[in-house]
Amino acid sequence: MQTYRLKAHLAHPPARVTGVEGRVIGLADDWLRVRWRVDGARDLIVPAFAGRGRADELWKTTCFELFLRSDGQDGYVELNLSPSERWAAYDFSAYRAGMTQRPASREPDCTMRLGSNFAIFDAAIPRDVLPALPAAANFACVLEEAGGALSYWALDHPETKPDFHSPACFAAVLAPPKHA
Repeated sequence: MQTYRLKAHLAHPPARVTGVEGRVIGLADDWLRVRWRVDGARDLIVPAFAGRGRADELWKTTCFELFLRSDGQDGYVELNLSPSERWAAYDFSAYRAGMTQRPASREPDCTMRLGSNFAIFDAAIPRDVLPALPAAANFACVLEEAGGALSYWALDHPETKPDFHSPACFAAVLAPPKHA
């Protein structure tokens, strides 16, 4: 599986974070497993455990996001995953239009691990939350650090302000699993 290096938006630089990577670590019939690695995470603010459940506005603090758009489609799926174990899934019919809650048969499983100067965030996402594959993808995250610094990370930032929904950000590909 390919690892993608995310870029911090120039207008919102990190305080101490030095890099972020996102990658798919597994895709099977029932689950998509993704991982973000944050380097320089010594001052990262990690939301407190809140228990599983849907929640809006997770992006106001440290939050990991995945955007997926099926080939040939205008609509896309946005997934917000918090170290608090709260999550959100939305359908959009077109660029920032027609937002609705996306159904899920099960809740994602989110795990945050902190090292001395790095953090690993893993998420297992129920397969039925995903759109049809193959899909264009955008790995993204909002990182809050001590002192209130918010940085916005994505595969690309074509706009003057952070916009994870921008079609230019969908620079990765999520292919269907290969069966033996």
